[in-house]
Amino acid sequence: MLGQIADGKWAVDSLIPSEPELCREFGVSRITVRRAIAELVQDGKLRAVQGKGTFVASPKLQEHFVQRAFGFFEDMQRRGLVLTTEVLRQEVIPAPVEVALQLGIPPREPVHIIVRIRSVAGEKILVSTTYIPEYLCPGLEHDDISTGSLYQHLHQRYQLHIAHGKRSLEAVAAGQWEARLLDIALSSPLLRLDSTAYLANGRAFEYSQALQRGDRARIEVEFLPASE
Repeated sequence: MLGQIADGKWAVDSLIPSEPELCREFGVSRITVRRAIAELVQDGKLRAVQGKGTFVASPKLQEHFVQRAFGFFEDMQRRGLVLTTEVLRQEVIPAPVEVALQLGIPPREPVHIIVRIRSVAGEKILVSTTYIPEYLCPGLEHDDISTGSLYQHLHQRYQLHIAHGKRSLEAVAAGQWEARLLDIALSSPLLRLDSTAYLANGRAFEYSQALQRGDRARIEVEFLPASE
């Protein structure tokens, strides 16, 4: 069955053959077929829909950007995936207390807020909220950031270049806001990524909160052996 998926004989989102058909095709018992289907569902290769059957699941996006100094756009671009961006909000607001702490600025100091939905191959994957001190990039609220990388735009237009950053990863359940934006069910699993980016002088210039569909993500992290 895995070969049928890998070869494209079973297309993404298509209903797989019935258990009797699979028994005849592969010459195995019904128990073996059920066990194989259960394992593929657990691995994310298939998805079971109650009352409808078992379907081929969309492949998960394997991401490396958790531990590297580039964003979602760059990560998708490196693998040749088509990424589109819908900008929902782009304006200047007083910094909330949590945001001010992350950026090292006084509360209510002006910051840019940018809310975007990121889609891959037409499927909504992630909603992100980004905050940047207004004084670092005056006029950003008027720029077109619907295409390309925000990091590249900040570097080219405002000479802001990420030197290093930190990210935290947390599993959360979708609330009403993100469920509506991502077209998913309430309480669906999400990955929350909180990121802070720094300039070479150590000053924080960007803080972002990203909520990504848990059923469409697989995080890969590189690690080094502990020193002796």
